[in-house]
Amino acid sequence: MMKKVSVVCAMVLVTLLLVEVSFKVEAVNCSPMELSSCLGAITSNTPPTSTCCQKLREQKPCLCGYIRNPTLGQYVNSPGARRVTSSCGLPLPTC
Repeated sequence: MMKKVSVVCAMVLVTLLLVEVSFKVEAVNCSPMELSSCLGAITSNTPPTSTCCQKLREQKPCLCGYIRNPTLGQYVNSPGARRVTSSCGLPLPTC
């Protein structure tokens, strides 16, 4: 009986670990290049494309990291980027 309980506990633990790993695999890959579809809208007055807005939503967990990055922050905080994020219904986070 005790051996069966140990086996069941081990199986539950393995299942939980596999579930946790599968969530980590689906984590966002923070890559500013993913936002290249937004470049035209950020640098001009053209509205953002649906692809741009989709990529912004995907990269939302990364935006604070981009803002804090000395190289990227100036672009992410630019008036054009703020306009694009607002147009996509995704205001820049307060970091």
